[in-house]
Amino acid sequence: MANLRLSVASITNLLNNYGFKRCNLTSFKREYSVFPQHYIKPIYRKEEQEALQSEEMMKIAHQQVKPAFVTDTCSEFYDARVLKFMNIIMRHGNRKLARTLLTKTFEGVKRIQLQRYHRAKTDEEKDNIELDPFVIFHQAVDNCTPILHLIGCRKGGITYQVPSPISPIQAQHKSMNWLIEAAKKKEDVQRFYDTLAKELVLASQNQGCAVKWKEELHKKCQANRAYAHFRWL
Repeated sequence: MANLRLSVASITNLLNNYGFKRCNLTSFKREYSVFPQHYIKPIYRKEEQEALQSEEMMKIAHQQVKPAFVTDTCSEFYDARVLKFMNIIMRHGNRKLARTLLTKTFEGVKRIQLQRYHRAKTDEEKDNIELDPFVIFHQAVDNCTPILHLIGCRKGGITYQVPSPISPIQAQHKSMNWLIEAAKKKEDVQRFYDTLAKELVLASQNQGCAVKWKEELHKKCQANRAYAHFRWL
């Protein structure tokens, strides 16, 4: 079956051609919205609130504001990427278990780095060891993030694997999935959060299975670079 990707404008034009005159899907979306269009989004980050000037504050003070989401918080411990990683770990809507696994994973990362820190003999080696698990997590995700991926393109009855740039959201999602899949390859006696902590530490050093899978994907894209022109056909 052909892969149909229609934009809002193309669907609107299609409906207008079949007799649905003056059809606008964006107006439908606004009509069924819970809040009117003049409601503004809340500013919940302290940095953004401090950056506002007095004139802007006066304008916002007299406008109606939408309620903030549950994930919107001004806490310094809030991290959107960590929250995304927790949602990918979560299975069957069990958020409490996913949060517990992620907390124990960060504890394991901290424990591994502290052991390396105490084994270091010189002050220079100790300075090069990162102890913050959040920084290690971001480094691991960045090191596993691909820049290309393969998409199937059927030409003349043959499906070619065509290298194509990957969007940042898809690349981040693939990177996190690789880290989780690498942690699942464990023995029965090992815990998931322990193997995930080891994988995060290895990925932050450009090592481990997740980094290897990213390099293999880039090698496949390099090998199939002759089919790159099929993206525009």
